[in-house]
Amino acid sequence: MFRRVGLFFGSFNPIHVGHLIIANTFVERTDLDEVWFVVSPQNPMKQQQSLLADYHRVEMVRRAVEGNDKLRVCDAELHLPTPSYTVLTLAHLGEHYRDKEFALIMGGDNLASLDRWRNFEFILEHYMIYVYPRPGYTECALQKHPHVRMVDVPMMDVSSSDVRQRIRNGESVQYLLTEPVHRYLREMHFYETKGRQKAL
Repeated sequence: MFRRVGLFFGSFNPIHVGHLIIANTFVERTDLDEVWFVVSPQNPMKQQQSLLADYHRVEMVRRAVEGNDKLRVCDAELHLPTPSYTVLTLAHLGEHYRDKEFALIMGGDNLASLDRWRNFEFILEHYMIYVYPRPGYTECALQKHPHVRMVDVPMMDVSSSDVRQRIRNGESVQYLLTEPVHRYLREMHFYETKGRQKAL
């Protein structure tokens, strides 16, 4: 019997409670059996000096989902050629996990730009896409596609960039991260600016 798996792509730099609330809502309110956090490599079109090494981002996701058998980390995309294209990642996972039926999870802003993805027509034809609202998101024509499902998920106005900025400012991020991730960041002194390490 196939297990339905939602793939939640992101850099997770770092993973925060908003990511986890979204993923957990999908396994509770849809027909998805699991959600996999697919950790993405550095986008060659973007320069992001604050992006942590792949290993550390994978480790933070692993710690964040530990103990929840419906959520897991997936590092497959880190071992594929770059730049990474979602359609190739889907093909790779389909070959290696033949007992899984994969779907995509994305925010409304990503759905609005889906027509700029490589082979987006193939993705729409062969995979379900589950969409959650994002602040400032406006409706788009693709949400009426039969393979697109809009899901009522709490709108989380929290971002990884906000977490990083708070840490650089010496502000507390205790309630934006799970305790294992928070502890890992403290131990490794990630994102800190020298002299502003107190509140983390």
